[in-house]
Amino acid sequence: MLRTSLASGFLGLSILLAAPAHAADPLRIGEINSYKAQPAFLEPYRKAMLLALEEVNAAGGVNGRPLELLIRDDNGVPGDAVRAAEELVSRERVAMLAGGFLSNVGLALGDYARQRKVPFLASEPLTDKITWANGNRYTFRLRPSTWMQVSMLVPEAARLGKKRWAIVYPNYEYGQSAVQTFKTLLQAAQPGVEFVTEQATPLGKLDAGPVVQALEASKPDAIFNVLFATDLTKFVREGATRGLFKGREVVSLLSGEPEYLEPLKDEAPEGWIVTGYPWYAIKTPEHQRFLDAYRKKYGEPPRQGSVVGYVTIHAAAEALRRAGSADPEKIVEAFRNMPLSSPWGPIVFRAQDNQSTLGAFVGRTALQGSGAQRTGVMVDFRYADGARYQPTDAEVAKLRPAR
Repeated sequence: MLRTSLASGFLGLSILLAAPAHAADPLRIGEINSYKAQPAFLEPYRKAMLLALEEVNAAGGVNGRPLELLIRDDNGVPGDAVRAAEELVSRERVAMLAGGFLSNVGLALGDYARQRKVPFLASEPLTDKITWANGNRYTFRLRPSTWMQVSMLVPEAARLGKKRWAIVYPNYEYGQSAVQTFKTLLQAAQPGVEFVTEQATPLGKLDAGPVVQALEASKPDAIFNVLFATDLTKFVREGATRGLFKGREVVSLLSGEPEYLEPLKDEAPEGWIVTGYPWYAIKTPEHQRFLDAYRKKYGEPPRQGSVVGYVTIHAAAEALRRAGSADPEKIVEAFRNMPLSSPWGPIVFRAQDNQSTLGAFVGRTALQGSGAQRTGVMVDFRYADGARYQPTDAEVAKLRPAR
């Protein structure tokens, strides 16, 4: 069944796939995301959610009830996301909320979940605040946080032995958090390091020429980059044109994700240290099963967003299955220390801070292929298990309020 409706100013999409012929009333998940604002990541994410939904319902649903997914677009605006959440909870009676891409939107949804006492699985927003400073009983997060991913990169950065660092980042919660964490952890790992300039840019509106010029003028030994999507493309092209990267190491958060690396084609940088997703070279059985299923359904390879969307639905289904009902308190308890299989191996949702232990891949960028077919890939990569990149319980207790 596929139906669309216009609800409270939001394009509503309700999807129920492969449900039993005589099913009980469906269990509903309300999913909210920035589909129009961030299509490169969220179109693969949406496709993988539908694949996972199909798998769950083909296997009998959740405790004999089919799973239904109601999708709303938040336009990248926190207020729109909260209004969509209220419509889903009050009118559509969803059992839980999921989604969020931008960190400021994720924080708004997390606060809504706290006030309304409704479970919220933040699939994508990376801000540390969502499980720490602004953390609450009802909000869980799937992707490795900013702190986790930066802590995966810092040992690589410290091994470079570079003293003078320049930083460029999008000037909103995610970028600010990434920079603060990088500076704190690198200074601890490499005393005496200097940060010679910081360039904060409006999200999605990078004026690459002046930014690259300012970075070059600071004469750094290395660069820490937090830009992504179209901002990353502009930065790479302008930096290459002006010779910014020549003879300099670059450590770059998220830049190995296919959504952002592959559009650069033969302009992709070589030798950058990145986090990402080398789908073409992961040889584990669990990943191969996911890869085969995604390719069979869509005729294309998955992206980082695909993995996040796929695991989001399976995590929500497992929590509902363990809860045995749509009672929000039972769902919350089901999430705590809940183990789950993923295409990247087993993960757990930590009871300490509601953060999953999903990890990320760390490696270097390279160009592969020849002529017009050259494209950016990740090489010399390793999987950084998220369970190894978490603060101690004592540190979490200081960071996370009792709510």
